[in-house]
Amino acid sequence: MKKTGDDAEKSPGKHDESLDERVTKVARHIAGRKHIARNTAQELDAKTTRGQRAADAVATFGGSWTFIAIFTAILVAWVGLNSFILVRYDEVFDPYPYILLNLFLSMLAAIQAPIILMSQNRQAEKDRFNAEHDYEVNLKAELEIMLLHEKMDLLREELMKDRAAAK
Repeated sequence: MKKTGDDAEKSPGKHDESLDERVTKVARHIAGRKHIARNTAQELDAKTTRGQRAADAVATFGGSWTFIAIFTAILVAWVGLNSFILVRYDEVFDPYPYILLNLFLSMLAAIQAPIILMSQNRQAEKDRFNAEHDYEVNLKAELEIMLLHEKMDLLREELMKDRAAAK
């Protein structure tokens, strides 16, 4: 019967240079009997800069119901205060159609949009990294299953030979 190391020597990527780096990496893990699964969140968080963490925080808050509620309250207060001053003193600090409010909203959108895009790009990078890791784990599992099938086939052949020899 063959040794497990011999099976790993036949694994894809061992001598075939046309295969990509991930297949070769997985074949090395199989040959060395090492696990390939790891906590990718820790790896990614260790590489996060202060700016990336700030962008994530802004995107998290900007996409929350809390932000929507606060923002709605500010808009209603702005219009209400402006209307109250108009009725009470016959003057306004931001006449209709609320040009100053539109300026503030435009500035907020101009600042918030690129920050949210930075966070989304970072999330896409995380997703790609996790997808590559999942591919490696799945490929290793597939190759391990193929090796187990080969071993089972060898055991079945030996069993059939033993039965044939016993008759």
